[in-house]
Amino acid sequence: MDIYLDNAATTYPKPDSVLQAMEDYFKNVGGSFGRSAHKRSNEASRLVFESREEIAKLVQAEDSSQIIFTSNATEGLNAAILGILGEGDRVVTTSMEHNSVMRPLRFLQKEKGVKVDIVKCTRKGMLDWDDMEKKVAIDTQLIVATAVSNVVGTIMPIHQMGMIARERDIPFLVDGAQAVGIIPMDVKKDNIDLLAFSGHKGVLGPQGTGCLYIGEDIDLRPLKFGGTGSRSEYEMQPDFLPDKHESGTPNLIGIVGLGAAVKFVLEQGVENIRRKGKELTAYLLGKLNAMDNLIIYGPLNADQQTSVISINIKLKDSSEIGDILDKRYDIAVRCGLHCAPIAHRTIGTFPAGTVRISLGYFNTQEDIDYLLRALREIAT
Repeated sequence: MDIYLDNAATTYPKPDSVLQAMEDYFKNVGGSFGRSAHKRSNEASRLVFESREEIAKLVQAEDSSQIIFTSNATEGLNAAILGILGEGDRVVTTSMEHNSVMRPLRFLQKEKGVKVDIVKCTRKGMLDWDDMEKKVAIDTQLIVATAVSNVVGTIMPIHQMGMIARERDIPFLVDGAQAVGIIPMDVKKDNIDLLAFSGHKGVLGPQGTGCLYIGEDIDLRPLKFGGTGSRSEYEMQPDFLPDKHESGTPNLIGIVGLGAAVKFVLEQGVENIRRKGKELTAYLLGKLNAMDNLIIYGPLNADQQTSVISINIKLKDSSEIGDILDKRYDIAVRCGLHCAPIAHRTIGTFPAGTVRISLGYFNTQEDIDYLLRALREIAT
């Protein structure tokens, strides 16, 4: 068997409709959107608009122009963080963040004196509410938090955090890389001002794609400047969405594939995707709990986490386990620190890291049973 369990890194396989949409664009369209008036360009513009509309539906955005196309969640997070924070500002984040949040914050801390306050989380990756209340002060310019941990799958209390941000009139940025397409996300209901997410993870689209939702009250400095296909008579950057943040020719074939992927996710229903994920996660957690010589991290509760589970086998290095799973059993997982050292410090696995098992929409109970058999043999 060939089992893929690294869906938190990138989902595989992709829906057939994604591949078909991308092939059709290259074979039959090929034009650049917004740059010309010929039929191929017009068709490309239509496809981009339809993709933007589908994505807006997925996150419950009222206006699809608030959806900005990026190359990945990292670009979206950088655009939001660097676009809001300035000299001496103060930001509150959590101890379960990915380096796509921590590295731009540490850069600003060093270069512009930005104050970074980190809310403590428990060893299960759960937010410490008392510490959150203490850290969010009146002089906070931004709250940024992951919606779901990429290390242990903990689902963070985004709705409650959004309420705190709204009560104190603080912009709220959410890293949705591990959440969008996996759990329901509603930018209005959850008081989210900025939401960055990947196209190639839970949304089931191609790599090199992502989005940034920008709320109507947020004035964000652009991360880059240049041609947009609009207002070409001016040398100044357009000040309207989405053009303000979309300079240069985008990854058109990727956007077309992303639109097809989001359409697939909407057709399946995010609630149904979440239900299936919970069932498989509960099954896997139950079996792992019964195994000897195994350490499991995170909430250990399918209601409180997604299908991302980190483990270790006693007296064995995580990279060794991953290598054995790959070469001996044809099982793909990810080992190490998962670009989230602060999260591993929080759960007590730094610097060794963990073996991360991440189920996707196309995984089955049969896949899990095969994994469990392999782990039992390795742990014996």
